[in-house]
Amino acid sequence: QVWLVESGGGLVQAGGSLRLSCAASGRTFSASAMGWFRQAPGKERDFVAAISGSGSFTNYADSEKGRFTIFRDNAKNTVYLQMNSLRPEDTAVYYCAARAGVWPTRDTRDYGDWGQGTQVTVSS
Repeated sequence: QVWLVESGGGLVQAGGSLRLSCAASGRTFSASAMGWFRQAPGKERDFVAAISGSGSFTNYADSEKGRFTIFRDNAKNTVYLQMNSLRPEDTAVYYCAARAGVWPTRDTRDYGDWGQGTQVTVSS
């Protein structure tokens, strides 16, 4: 099992930037692909980005390519999501997730451990 704690959410104006962090403990961090997902009120939880256990491979939702960057520091057991050019439609609760495998998939069902979420609000 992996315990995850997200931080870095907040209120930002459209066009601004935020960096989310997710600190992990438990299973060997480098053995886990990590993902970021988000859920807006009344909507399903959607894939945002994922990164392989080594950090060599990444996977992004089409709408986030070029705006968001996922990266990890295995020495610090932390994964990050750098979000630039934020839009009001990016407003959601952002969740960090870990899977017991190194490949960065997009399906929520592949991830067995989840953080509590951090709220991101983008004002227009």
